[in-house]
Amino acid sequence: MAITSSAKKAIRSSARKRVFNLRRIGNMRGVVKDIKKLVVEKKINEANALLPQAYKAIDKAAKGGVIKENNASRKKSRLSRFINKNS
Repeated sequence: MAITSSAKKAIRSSARKRVFNLRRIGNMRGVVKDIKKLVVEKKINEANALLPQAYKAIDKAAKGGVIKENNASRKKSRLSRFINKNS
């Protein structure tokens, strides 16, 4: 348990940041999951329409430090490659 006031504040701050980070991760995973589901159902046009939304979610996660920049680049690349390969 934290003893100093600064340590207590750090715990509160960390808890607040965790909520935002989980939301960013959830948005990112959700849109990627939707795209993959559409590709499996052979709805390529709809998946391509969702691609900018996925890029936005991934970029926001990278900007906020939830994932690293290279990780974001890799996710975007693999997602677009997945769509193109299955079209």
